[in-house]
Amino acid sequence: MRQASPEIDRMHKNPDFYIKGVLDGNRLMLARTITLIESSLPAHQDTANRIVEQLLPHTGKATRLGITGVPGAGKSTFIDSFGTLLTRKDHKVAVLAIDPSSVRSGGSVLGDKTRMLNLSVNEHAFIRPSPSGGTLGGVARKTRETMLACEAAGFDVIIVETVGVGQSETAVASMVDFFLILMIGGAGDELQGIKKGILEVADGIVINKADGDNVLRAERARREYETALHLLSASNRNWYPPVLTCSALELSGLDEIWEMIGKFRKIMQESGDLTEKRQKQALDWMRFLLDEGLRNWFYGKSEISRKLPEMIEKIENQDISPTAAALQLLDYLKDPR
Repeated sequence: MRQASPEIDRMHKNPDFYIKGVLDGNRLMLARTITLIESSLPAHQDTANRIVEQLLPHTGKATRLGITGVPGAGKSTFIDSFGTLLTRKDHKVAVLAIDPSSVRSGGSVLGDKTRMLNLSVNEHAFIRPSPSGGTLGGVARKTRETMLACEAAGFDVIIVETVGVGQSETAVASMVDFFLILMIGGAGDELQGIKKGILEVADGIVINKADGDNVLRAERARREYETALHLLSASNRNWYPPVLTCSALELSGLDEIWEMIGKFRKIMQESGDLTEKRQKQALDWMRFLLDEGLRNWFYGKSEISRKLPEMIEKIENQDISPTAAALQLLDYLKDPR
């Protein structure tokens, strides 16, 4: 997790300074607030939590989109074109791009702003690369709080771009309203290694690069994915995931994708499913933080640090079963002196 800059370090004791800046739509203060949220320093975390609490009443109105896809599907080009389209429709778009973390520094390594040339200079867009920190599915631990800060700053469409497709990518579905999978046609096996768990949480699939000689292959892939989805149980009783085609390069099919998302949001709002979904997401996030906090507390204890290597050695030598070793370590919870 990233460390805050010296300037952030000097300013962190005044949460009102950040809160006002974010609510005023000050992009620099939004960026500094996110840096504070991502800081691993306990003092910064305390201030960040106070800031998020104060911003919470000003959130909840944005459309939250999660976008993932196979390597080569053109996620960055798609988001650049799609986000630019939305700004032309008078929307303010924030892109939270979850990058693979640098092994040495823990920082972002992909450079999202260089991959989204139009949005990076668009005054109605905000791009924030965020290191995944090795978390499940490449979803940065603080993405939820960052999303809330962007909403409070007036961005009404939040796009969370994840590293790629894998079973753990369902993690991003737990923080967005609409989860979109980006695919391509003509890459051999049209199911391209997509796991059943990913398709089950998809709210829509888009076959990108439907241009030139690839139009027929994209249409064939669209039909194959529709067939695959028919074999699965729908994740929502009021919505069946559509499969569309587009060309982010030629800007075709993008309006239809936004119409699909708008129709989904309208159905979800009218049925009450959107409120229910977000409530469940908030509760799931609290449980995740509790689990993470307890895990960090447990492994951070000196007694556990001392005993764990000993238990590992015993298991490797078959002197003790994994179950017995785990129970001995968990006994520490009964008497954590």
